[in-house]
Amino acid sequence: MPRPKSTVALDEIHWGALKTLFPYLLEFKRAVILALLCLVGAKLAGVGLPFILKHIVDDLDAAGGAIQAIALPLGLLLAYGAVRFSSTLFGELRDTIFGRVTERAQRRVGLEVFRHLHRLDMDFHLDRRTGGLSRDIERGNSGIGFLMRFMVFNIVPTLVEIAMVAGILWWNYSVAFALLVLGAVIVYIGFSVVATEWRTRFVRELNQAESQSSSRAVDSLLNYETVKYFGNENYEAGHYDRELAFWERARRKNRLSLFGLNVGQALIIASAMCGAMVLAAVNVTQGVMTIGDFVLINAFMMQIFIPLNFLGFVYREMKGALANIEKMFSLLTVKPAVEDAEDAAELQVLEGRIEFDAVRFGYRENREILRGVSFTVEPQQKVAIVGASGAGKSTLFKLLFRFYDVDGGRILVDGQDIRSVSQDSLRRAVGVVPQDAVLFNQSILENVRYGRVDASDEEVMEAIRHAQLYDFVQQLPEGVDTMVGERGLKLSGGEKQRVAIARALLKRPPIMVFDEATSSLDSRSEQGILQSLREIAREQTTLVIAHRLSTVVDADVILVMEQGRIVEQGSHGELLEQNGHYATLWRLQQQERRQEAAA
Repeated sequence: MPRPKSTVALDEIHWGALKTLFPYLLEFKRAVILALLCLVGAKLAGVGLPFILKHIVDDLDAAGGAIQAIALPLGLLLAYGAVRFSSTLFGELRDTIFGRVTERAQRRVGLEVFRHLHRLDMDFHLDRRTGGLSRDIERGNSGIGFLMRFMVFNIVPTLVEIAMVAGILWWNYSVAFALLVLGAVIVYIGFSVVATEWRTRFVRELNQAESQSSSRAVDSLLNYETVKYFGNENYEAGHYDRELAFWERARRKNRLSLFGLNVGQALIIASAMCGAMVLAAVNVTQGVMTIGDFVLINAFMMQIFIPLNFLGFVYREMKGALANIEKMFSLLTVKPAVEDAEDAAELQVLEGRIEFDAVRFGYRENREILRGVSFTVEPQQKVAIVGASGAGKSTLFKLLFRFYDVDGGRILVDGQDIRSVSQDSLRRAVGVVPQDAVLFNQSILENVRYGRVDASDEEVMEAIRHAQLYDFVQQLPEGVDTMVGERGLKLSGGEKQRVAIARALLKRPPIMVFDEATSSLDSRSEQGILQSLREIAREQTTLVIAHRLSTVVDADVILVMEQGRIVEQGSHGELLEQNGHYATLWRLQQQERRQEAAA
């Protein structure tokens, strides 16, 4: 069934994403409390610095002789140095302590998203663009780190510090200074919010352009051989260049909007600083304030507007970070189409009997693939499914493995409906050799060991021998430690197929499915592997999906499918006697083999 795709509007930001971060803060309560204490210490030291500076200036101004000028403010100078150092020290301690909380949050969220992606159904992964998805996750994880560090320990403390300074100026000097500071802060924050909201869409467009260009590059490189086959290097370069042109335009818009925001903020800060200095200078000339007071006002204004300017940066980056992480968090809201039942039990495989009971299924509502398919695979029996392309053979395997759930009917394993058991237990019981063998970019040994990650080297080598892979491995300079390349591109199709077969054999499950498992092998290798499979199949229930009928002549039962239905079934000899679909396919393939042999 089609599932609506999860999309995020370009003109809104979901602040609710922040709620998901709070549990990660609470995991390290002591560290958070200690970091908050360091924060308070740093802010108190910061507010005290201008007062110490004021007294130093006044003492120097009032001192008559050189000896007094050195002796009188010496204690204040030492205090100034100690307070400034403590302010920096507390700030560094805060960042160091809270760094652990931030890194753990990034780790936990990243792992949760990774696990969730593996829980999603086949349709999601068929529709995804790997390059763009990886960039979204990377940017979202970085955005979490930014939000955890700066929002919690910079935005709120900066606003508190501004309120403290405004109160001090009001109490010690006049309401005019406090109103000037508060007015400038309100104008600055208002301008920053409005301008940042305006330019958020440019940030989103840039992110979208980066994801598209990255996806295109990754997709093209993953299909390197196909590009070469058709000589489409220039076509791919042109397509990638168009994506980069979109990225260039988005980058330019983002840069110009940032220029306007920075200039506006700078104008507000410069105007407020100038106004405060003029007001303080007038008071000094009138004898209302001392030179030390003038210096204190200047220090306080700088102390307010430097973090306020930083607040503008934090807010801008926070909006950008939210734009980045909301897409990653939206992945967590995607519900898999195939889920375990609340009371799902573990699958108990005692014999290995498989039953398809009136199974109906379609990938889309208006296109039914299977139309009431029913058959039974008895324990330790080998059943083959053959038929023309598009008849629904591979769909049976996908339903058995619960990549999809049936639309009607049911599938039973030893009498247990597979929808009532956990997917993990079901998939542990079923081994698969797919038609398209995709390998990890690791060694041959590790790719085979992936079938059972706790297997010993001896067990892995035994599986390699059964898969007729041993002679090939012995010819390689690095043997089983040879790296196979990304998606196994360093190996031929037949070699990859044998690695996949070895991997499945190592798993040794009670039920084995071969989906065109020998389609990429030559006749000699195919016969050797078929003999190994016959030996192993004596202890397993085996379901074989085949195109070449010569590979399944020894099957206990052969099912012939046509347009989503089973039209014939029986042994090889029985089906030839019926002189139906199977017999026709057999004669055609035998004729093709004779023609190939003659050629």
